[in-house]
Amino acid sequence: MIAGVADTHAALWFLFGDSRLSAAAKDFIDKAAMARRKIALAPISLAEVVYLAEKNRLPVSAFDDLRKALANPNHVFEEAPFTAAVVDAMRQVPRSQVPDMPDRIVAATGLYLGVPVIGRDGRISASIIQTVW
Repeated sequence: MIAGVADTHAALWFLFGDSRLSAAAKDFIDKAAMARRKIALAPISLAEVVYLAEKNRLPVSAFDDLRKALANPNHVFEEAPFTAAVVDAMRQVPRSQVPDMPDRIVAATGLYLGVPVIGRDGRISASIIQTVW
């Protein structure tokens, strides 16, 4: 069962033990792992990791490390679906509130799955989407 959807930074910061991950977000993910629940990661986040690595804003290994976590059935992270149903949910996330397309996809994934988004994006947290940060 999925407990939440992590945005790109939250997933990476959790994976690498980065102190920029809020205590509430870390606690939420840790509790999900202890309960054997999953934290979903929208495929757009994988694309964002590649993009940021190409811009030298992330280590090149970040994508491979994230893919290894997603491939491990015992890891808390799981790849979320990106289907027409998620795109339909995107229509419920007003573009005026969340104008960035990748952020809208992450928000819509949470909305579609009926779980909070784990992330610090102020526009998502100010929208109709439940967030943890």
